[in-house]
Amino acid sequence: MNLFLRFILILSFTFIFACKNNNDEQISVLKEKDLDLQMIDAYNEGLKLLDEGEGLSAAKKFTEAELLYPQSLWAPRSSLMSAYSYYKQSYYINAIEELKRFIKIYPKHKRTDYAYYLLGMCYYEQIADEKKDLGSIVDAKKNFNYVINNFSNSEFALDAKFKLELLEEILASKEMYLAKYYIEREKWIPAINRYKNVINKYETSIYVEEALHRLVEIHYKLGLIEESKKYASLLGYNYQSSDWYRESYKVFNKNYEKISKRKKEKNTKSTLDKIKSLLKNEK
Repeated sequence: MNLFLRFILILSFTFIFACKNNNDEQISVLKEKDLDLQMIDAYNEGLKLLDEGEGLSAAKKFTEAELLYPQSLWAPRSSLMSAYSYYKQSYYINAIEELKRFIKIYPKHKRTDYAYYLLGMCYYEQIADEKKDLGSIVDAKKNFNYVINNFSNSEFALDAKFKLELLEEILASKEMYLAKYYIEREKWIPAINRYKNVINKYETSIYVEEALHRLVEIHYKLGLIEESKKYASLLGYNYQSSDWYRESYKVFNKNYEKISKRKKEKNTKSTLDKIKSLLKNEK
């Protein structure tokens, strides 16, 4: 009898324990579902606020959505949308902080390419004066290069490359500005070095032609004729139809304008003579 009672008691406890565990699991599932629904609601509210132009409020809602259920697949998406909302409102510092946090927490996420691209754009948009904002230029360049080198097939790689080309022009213009600054103070060596930076580091820049011409001028002025001729040859070989090449030609041919004027007058006279001859023949 005692054995039977013991068996009944053990069976009862086992049943009660099993029911308790089952209830706990059900409560846990319900809580997860509830959190998931709350997160989706917060995310959708963030989208609505963003559409209405309320970027800051949207960013807070997306952050709320992420914090409600960090383990959800929606969490990293919410983090990115928060960063984008800050970016849209020109709160670049907040956007940068959010993007850096995203990259740290979700380094293997499939939208990491976008995170780096948007990070580059945040720095890019802060370039107000290329003569002063070197830090923003360098940071933008670094992130765009990262997209191109690590996500070459990304939909953002092409625009990252285009932005890099624009940054190269900005950096080249900065070198030209500094070179001019040194020339005005007759500091020839620093000026030469700046122009050399343009032709060596930014060879696709629109400033290369002028930089070569200025090197022709400075070296000629310093009496370094052979060095001057070297840069004139480079300019002539690569940009023969350039106005800067004609300017460099004048450096070595002081009578260039007079000779050019005579040739022009001669050609004009020859054309007029031909017209007169044709008119006579018609008579």
